[in-house]
Amino acid sequence: MTTIDHGAAVAAETARLVAALQDADPTTPVPTCPGWTLTDLTRHTGSVQRWFTVLLRQRIQQPPRSREVDLRLPAGPDGYPAWLAEAAAEAGAAFAETDLDAPMWAWGADQHARFWVRRMLFETLVHRADAELALGRTPVLDPELATDGVSEFLTNLPFAAFFAPGIAELRGADRTIRFTRTDGNATDGNATAAGGDWLIRLRPDGFGLDADGPGPEADATVRASAADLLLLLYGRLDLASARLDVHGDEELLAHWCANSAF
Repeated sequence: MTTIDHGAAVAAETARLVAALQDADPTTPVPTCPGWTLTDLTRHTGSVQRWFTVLLRQRIQQPPRSREVDLRLPAGPDGYPAWLAEAAAEAGAAFAETDLDAPMWAWGADQHARFWVRRMLFETLVHRADAELALGRTPVLDPELATDGVSEFLTNLPFAAFFAPGIAELRGADRTIRFTRTDGNATDGNATAAGGDWLIRLRPDGFGLDADGPGPEADATVRASAADLLLLLYGRLDLASARLDVHGDEELLAHWCANSAF
C-alpha cells in the first residue's frame, strides 16, 4: 500500500490549479479536453470534488442512484477559482472526519473510503495539467505521485467499462503491454524495484495487471518518466511523442490508447 498522503496531495494539487486559473481568461480553450474552456474544466473538477465529498460523508454501501449535488455554483466565471478552493476545503474536512480504511462501495478495486480520496487526487492532478497546458505551460508532476497515479489507473481501469464502453474492446489472445518508469529511485537502477514496472495482460475475456512479476518480454513496451506515462495513459501525451521510448507491436499500443480512455 502506498504511503502517499492522498488528502494532502488533493489540497496541494487544487492549490496549483487555482493558482494557474488566477488572472487567466476563463474562456481559454482546453485542447486536451476538446470543447471545454477553463471555466468548464474548473466546474467539472469542483463538481467531482463535491460529489466525492458527499459520497464519503454518506459512506455509501451501494452504487448511488443519483449524482445530484448542491454545487453552489458561483454567479460568474470570475468566481470559479475561489469556488474550487472551497470544494477542496470541504473535501479536506471530510477526509479528516472519515475513517479512510472503512468499508465503502467504490466502482474500482479498493472497496474502502480511501478509494475516493485517491481518485479525487488524480482527477485534480490531471486537470491541473490540462489547465497549464491550455495556458502554454509545461506541467511538472511529482514522480512519486505520478507513479501512484499509473498504478491507480491500471488497477481500476478493468472496472470502468460501465462508463467507458471502449474498455470492452481491450481483450486479446494473451497479448501483453509493459509500461516502465525510467526515473525510478532504485539503487540498482531497476525500475521494477522502484515500483515502476507494470505488465498488462490482454485475455480473450478481458485484461488486467499481471501480478506474477516482470516475466518475459512484452509484445509492446513503453518506457518513459512516471509523469509521461501518466499523461500517456490519460490521453494527454501522444504515443508518437519523442518523450516516449516505444518498442514492439505499435498496432497493439494504438488499440490500447484508443480504447482505454476514461
